[in-house]
Amino acid sequence: MTGGGLLVAGTTSDAGKSVVTAGICRWLVRQGVKVAPFKAQNMSLNSFVTREGAEIGRAQAMQAQACQVEPTALMNPVLLKPGGEQSSQVVLLGKPVGELSARGYHGGRQQQLLGTVLECLAELRGTYDAVICEGAGSPAEINLRRTDIVNMGIARNAGLPVLVVGDIDRGGVFASFFGTVALLSREDQELIAGFLVNKFRGDVSLLEPGLDMLHDLTGRRTYGVLPFRHGLGIDEEDGLRISLRGAVRESEVSSPVGEDVLRVAVCAVPLMSNFTDVDALAAEPGVVVRFVDRPEELADADLVVVPGTRGTVRALEWLRERGLARALVRRAAEGRPILGICGGFQLLGEHIEDDVESRRGQVEGLGVLPVRVRFAREKTLTRPVGEALGEPVEGYEIHHGVAEVTGGEPFLDGCRVGRTWGTHWHGSLESDGFRRAFLREVAAAAGRRFVPAPDTSFAALREEQLDRLGDLIEQHADTDALWRLIESGAPQGLPFIPPGAPA
Repeated sequence: MTGGGLLVAGTTSDAGKSVVTAGICRWLVRQGVKVAPFKAQNMSLNSFVTREGAEIGRAQAMQAQACQVEPTALMNPVLLKPGGEQSSQVVLLGKPVGELSARGYHGGRQQQLLGTVLECLAELRGTYDAVICEGAGSPAEINLRRTDIVNMGIARNAGLPVLVVGDIDRGGVFASFFGTVALLSREDQELIAGFLVNKFRGDVSLLEPGLDMLHDLTGRRTYGVLPFRHGLGIDEEDGLRISLRGAVRESEVSSPVGEDVLRVAVCAVPLMSNFTDVDALAAEPGVVVRFVDRPEELADADLVVVPGTRGTVRALEWLRERGLARALVRRAAEGRPILGICGGFQLLGEHIEDDVESRRGQVEGLGVLPVRVRFAREKTLTRPVGEALGEPVEGYEIHHGVAEVTGGEPFLDGCRVGRTWGTHWHGSLESDGFRRAFLREVAAAAGRRFVPAPDTSFAALREEQLDRLGDLIEQHADTDALWRLIESGAPQGLPFIPPGAPA
């Protein structure tokens, strides 16, 4: 027996597909439904490692948490990790299979993956009562429709009803809804069941006449109007943008427990990956996190984080070009706290031998840590567990660089020299006891009378966030109608809206 399904599409990128998908998943779990998330193809530099050692998008890992199930590679069979403006690493079923240009991918490789994608979706639908799928970008990208495997391509092949989400906070939502439908072929339009308005501010009664007119124009209903809420973003997909939208508390800082706040500056390196590592810091009362790209912005920081990147050598050059490299070296010499994570750890070392990522051969690092890095073709994908600063720590590793540590004090898999720490472990700061111990060391080194809150639970905050997403769906969407869509598919007899997709 095949479980029910739904595809959550959007009028644009960042319309709210990820959070709506997570919210629907959490609402269904509350109803006792066994549900799984699915995104056929994800382009993201924020990724996660499953227990079986597969790399998937972090958004799908968070959606799996909303479903209260363990994430697997089936939930995100194709992951594209940009390496620049023109190419991406292709990760298939959790393992890297090569680099492709955008033209090469859309020119044939993408369509070849459709069979694998459909097999993964079928396996999930055979296991779960419902699978909530997330699209990518817009389903009306007519230049890419022929090779599409993530929007209408998969909806058509799997017979999924489609709910289109629009961000009304951006403006133009009615035109976006209408235009999305009108640019699709007749066969695709038959699967567009209706709309969901996201991020509405104000009195819903003022919106209702427009929703009625939209129904008259398209023959499709609106399944809900979700109000604007701060701090409801789940892990940001697009690592090419600088954003704290994935942070648990966004830019709002709770009052510190001690007398001082703690200021954290995150170097916004190119191709920044897994910058969600700092979300756990942003969740701490009294910790102020900001992204920076100028050396003077490091001056008043109590901690500088050099995050992961898909381009370690490129990030190193960027730091030098902007004067940030000199500021970091000076900061380390002065004994002021620095934390390097993954690529950020690698570039703090003595040298990097890279014939894989940048193919630049040997490049001098910043020389702050006694580490030599050699890039291997095989990617390390693990979920390590250990202890540091007297506290248990869990994390995950995603990197080609192999580090040879030749000195310093041990720190997780890396090392520490003075007040500079380096590790490949992503997610370590989500371990509450370790995070508090680390922040106490940082505060002492910075001379701040900052005290970590004794009861901040990052996991509990994540659950609270997912519950709030479930509340949005339960309180502001027509859940009975949503369930009928999931169980029975798109309504029959939906009208065709001209002109339709061009031939």
